[in-house]
Amino acid sequence: MKKTITFLSLFISVLGIAQEPCSTGRYSSDVYPTTTLTSNIVYGQNLNYAGTNKILKLDFYEPTSDTATVRPLIIWIHGGSFLGGTKTDADMVALSQAFSKKGYACASIDYRTGFFPIDSANSVKAVMRAVQDAKAALRFFYKDRADGTNTYKIDTNNIFIGGSSAGAITALHLTYLDRTCEINGYVPTGNLTALGGLEGNSGNPCYSSNVNGVINLCGALASYGWLEAGNLPLCSMHGTNDGTVKYNRGVVNPGVPLMYLDGSRMLHEQAQAVGVQSNFYTFHGAGHVPYLGGGASAVAYMDTTINFVRDYLIDRLACTNPILQAPNTPAQTATLYPFTPCSGNVSVDFCTGAGLSEGFSNLNLKVYPNPSSNDMTIEWTTETEMSIELCDFSGRRLHSKKEFGKNCVIERNGLINGIYLLKLTNKSGETTTQSIIFN
Repeated sequence: MKKTITFLSLFISVLGIAQEPCSTGRYSSDVYPTTTLTSNIVYGQNLNYAGTNKILKLDFYEPTSDTATVRPLIIWIHGGSFLGGTKTDADMVALSQAFSKKGYACASIDYRTGFFPIDSANSVKAVMRAVQDAKAALRFFYKDRADGTNTYKIDTNNIFIGGSSAGAITALHLTYLDRTCEINGYVPTGNLTALGGLEGNSGNPCYSSNVNGVINLCGALASYGWLEAGNLPLCSMHGTNDGTVKYNRGVVNPGVPLMYLDGSRMLHEQAQAVGVQSNFYTFHGAGHVPYLGGGASAVAYMDTTINFVRDYLIDRLACTNPILQAPNTPAQTATLYPFTPCSGNVSVDFCTGAGLSEGFSNLNLKVYPNPSSNDMTIEWTTETEMSIELCDFSGRRLHSKKEFGKNCVIERNGLINGIYLLKLTNKSGETTTQSIIFN
């Protein structure tokens, strides 16, 4: 993800609003003895692989009695091979509690899991659904801050995304799969469109999904080449004997072979090649997610994980605290297979107008609620003539109308549950599209 500076984040910086300084010990040590948990906060909804609506929830952890007006946020994504797992998995709880005690806010999210048939093509779709849901969770916190509610007191300049196993795969794809040409090579255009595009329709449209860093715990990326010069630094930890998500490169195999991915060792090699900071720690001789489970060994691995991630985060926050867990020497040789970077635009966000023509950029188009169980509203900022078409994914036009003004209602009119394509054409003949969901 190429990080951009939003007007909101610039405005906050100008005002000098920031979290408490590192010199207080915050972010580097356990300055809060306890954390407060708020469970099952709804951040969105979307259709799962079977076409059933899934309400998306997160658990929010924060330091008890914290007086800071803003603080960094870590969004944690659980593992489970995209087939299971929950936001209350033991590693997600342990990580959320550990970093909340250091002064961070943490959110452990549920996302849409499950796919069938269990094969490579459907596992890719599952990855994209997880990415869409994680983006909705990011937008949820940006929205809370932008609306002035500030319920969660988040410093939106310092939001981090991380996960374990499938959650790390999700975090890496969210961060580095960001160019349309990359996406088209990974997900067939028709499949991605049917899923709702890269940003998806899981909630909180028209807000940023930017992050300031990515934490990869035993994860992988579909192609190392998506990590390019100028990308965000990453923090990776991985076991050399991981039989589920390979340390180097190989087939993800949670019991059924799914897809080839480039593991943390490959990503570290690529980061070094293109000049991206990579904090990489190897669990020598360890298997998959060695910090998860009972016993002294798992506890020791978790302590190492917390310390190593802690060092990465304080560096991203420009703190100068002593390092607790330095990177160690990687194992194995990572052979970067031939890869030719593609050339293509950054994916368009319909709501922000990024990448749209000048005419659409100035209109600040918004569609809400999306998904909807009834009608939807389209809004734009300047009175103008707009042609609106609603199509299914075979291209068949279902409704069309022409409006002059600043808004239009899309009437459901008995449409069955599903994903549809909304096409808008302005008076100059320029067009833009977005997928919408009726549920």
